Amino acid sequence: ARKNQIKRMQKQRSVLLKRMIKPTDQRLKAEDRAKTAKPNKKSTDGELKTIERTQVSSAMFFQYNTQLGPPYHILVDTNFVNFSIKNKLDIVKTMMDCLYAKCTPYITDCVQAELEKLGPKYKLALRIIKDPRFERLPCMHRGTYADDCLVQRVTQHKCYIVATNDKDLKRRIRKIPGVPIMNVALNRYVIERMPDAFEPMAKKLNP
Repeated sequence: ARKNQIKRMQKQRSVLLKRMIKPTDQRLKAEDRAKTAKPNKKSTDGELKTIERTQVSSAMFFQYNTQLGPPYHILVDTNFVNFSIKNKLDIVKTMMDCLYAKCTPYITDCVQAELEKLGPKYKLALRIIKDPRFERLPCMHRGTYADDCLVQRVTQHKCYIVATNDKDLKRRIRKIPGVPIMNVALNRYVIERMPDAFEPMAKKLNP
């Protein structure tokens, strides 16, 4: 019975995904019925334009990310580790002091590769990210450019907070709804775009 129920749900889901608006649907606007000419073929009256829309994540509920919550999963960028070392901050402890909850930092393969490329000067940073409290995330893409990897991950999975001090990466993350950003400021960690009590403090420290 359980297997039949799962099959029925999968079938219903596939039907919903394949469903298209019929040409006779009243919700269809007049401009969407514009004729589209095709090469070497006669154009038909009432031919519809196919419009592709990016699907909104199911985790978003009126711009509020329902997947966020303790324990927090935090994607750590290369320069975030370096800024933490400069400010003499224990990464895991300071994260928990900032969010008042258990935090799990995640290091991707490309972030580790970036630190290895920086040479022996960053041996301490490499030693820190190999701490057993840090979780590793394997990368399937080519190259070692971490920014694109982090942006792609938080676009697909809304359960992460991105820890970075990179201005370009922060600008890109801000365009993705529901993804908070953690950065180093005033010898501590500051969170922005976090719901409730954290948001006013982040705005005050990051004008």
